[in-house]
Amino acid sequence: MRIRQSFGETVFESANLLLLSLLSLTALYPLLYVFFASFSDPAALMQARGFLFRPIGLSAESYLMVFDNPMIYMGYMNTLFYVAVGTSLNILLTSFGAYGLSRKNVLLKNPIMFMIVFTMFFSGGLIPSYMLVNNLGLLDSRWAIILPSLLSTWNLIIMRTSFQAIPAGLEESARMDGANDFTILFRVVLPLSLPVVAVMVLFYGVAHWNAWFGAMIYLRDRELFPLQLVLREILITNNTDSMMTSVGGGDKMPVGETIKYATIIVATVPILLLYPFLQKYFVKGVMIGAVKG
Repeated sequence: MRIRQSFGETVFESANLLLLSLLSLTALYPLLYVFFASFSDPAALMQARGFLFRPIGLSAESYLMVFDNPMIYMGYMNTLFYVAVGTSLNILLTSFGAYGLSRKNVLLKNPIMFMIVFTMFFSGGLIPSYMLVNNLGLLDSRWAIILPSLLSTWNLIIMRTSFQAIPAGLEESARMDGANDFTILFRVVLPLSLPVVAVMVLFYGVAHWNAWFGAMIYLRDRELFPLQLVLREILITNNTDSMMTSVGGGDKMPVGETIKYATIIVATVPILLLYPFLQKYFVKGVMIGAVKG
């Protein structure tokens, strides 16, 4: 049975709905603008002013030239490697750290946890980090992108909090059956923590997908550039000289603007497609760290 709302409650809900709709539109419109612009005719887009609610002179020419650029394919392959290998190692090491720090009988776990949390507020900085990577011989290699970001303190705290919520009786019964710590972690703890593991995959995966600063600092070989660094070259340095199209009479017409928009869409859509599959775990996994952390 539906409860009748008062006039004030109706006005409040209507105003709240209107406000949230406007905020959602404000957040969504820039993406829609980029999407519409990427399918627009370059010459017509340059003459257009104001809001854009549909493609102007529908054209997929920019996408054809984006995918004809070998740096896009190379950047995609490198980014997929960084995401797959980096996220796998991230989850593995974060699970090890969270499991060890969540057990009750671990010696000096509180001082160790304090030193780990300390790094959230104070770090060595860019120059010491560069010197460390250089002295380890990792410069201009894929591992220079993966190893320095193997563990996130915040993600470790969230996963540790989730592991602490698992009843201790499950671990005790597993040990009575002869299970060691690795067996308990992989066959008891992690299967019961799938929501938080899915959130960690999302956090780490998005971080690797969007990472570009570390690659800009540590990489010189263009064959190792991730997709976001290639995108940065196109957007900031306006490096679209090799992306020109011939039109009637052999004249050359620059399509730099629409190429930029198309490149943004190409670099953004794959990670957006990941969210629907992890959405049902996202709220539960984040709330674990928010309520009990």
